[in-house]
Amino acid sequence: MRKISNNELNRLSIQEFKETQKIPVKVVLDDIRSLNNIGSVFRTADAFLIQEIHLCGITAKPPHREIQKTALGATESVEWKYFKSIEDSIAELKKEGFKIYAVEQVENSISLENFSMNNNENIAVIFGNEVAGVNQNILKSVDGGIEIPQMGTKHSLNISVCAGIVLWHLFKSKNL
Repeated sequence: MRKISNNELNRLSIQEFKETQKIPVKVVLDDIRSLNNIGSVFRTADAFLIQEIHLCGITAKPPHREIQKTALGATESVEWKYFKSIEDSIAELKKEGFKIYAVEQVENSISLENFSMNNNENIAVIFGNEVAGVNQNILKSVDGGIEIPQMGTKHSLNISVCAGIVLWHLFKSKNL
């Protein structure tokens, strides 16, 4: 076994990435404090061909040196928009016909392994603040909740890990 060189990876250019078909998923980051988490979500969104990221509330926006540390250029490839409030993001997503799911431990949530997208369905997934999660008022305006099953003592994951798991699952189910 040998490591594959960067030249052998057949990476897309930024322009090729922008022209590539994306999976019909948008990510909403609401009040995310950690710039490293924001950058990591950008990098994951690039890896799994996510349509767009909505940055809401106190979530920092590119360009920012600390976001770039973990994004490694993904802020240039992945489309993003900033919204002063998550309510504005949700209004736009609903207008565009997206079903909206909070990634949160809530009553009647769908366990991730049981969640699948319909063929022509566009979905948005909301990841909330690292401490408070998705705001209770926002939970009233979403179509459902998705929960990652966890068996340990903590029952919480870092947002960048959580986003990686959820976005991989969605990418796998819609693999182009």
